Amino acid sequence: MNKPKVAFICVHNSCRSQMAEALGKLFGNEVFESYSAGTETKPQINQDAVRIIQDLYNVNMNQTQKSKLLSDIPEVDIAIKMGCNVVCPYLAAKHTEDWGLEDPTGNEEKIISCALEIERKVKDLARRIKNKEI
Repeated sequence: MNKPKVAFICVHNSCRSQMAEALGKLFGNEVFESYSAGTETKPQINQDAVRIIQDLYNVNMNQTQKSKLLSDIPEVDIAIKMGCNVVCPYLAAKHTEDWGLEDPTGNEEKIISCALEIERKVKDLARRIKNKEI
């Protein structure tokens, strides 16, 4: 059976969704495929997030990921919205949920806290997919 495809989405695809893609690949790879995308892109991933993910998980997002549009990723089974502040991106999927994470950009402590919360949520998502709760 094919693994479900999970997209982590937000507006700019530069911080939260990128961290979720990286941690999805790290902690959910046996259960699902991870993608991230946004309705807009940035020239590069948030470098504070890159450094923190490197420090916490030894994953270099600059080498494995780039900012992508929703149209750049394949059709997905599960869409995870990082948190809606202004306009929620829409992506067709069999299952959609909003993780309600605030944008931590510009605050190192908030980026660390957000990364740890994403780790918890990714592990829970992998468990729910594995147990066919989604």
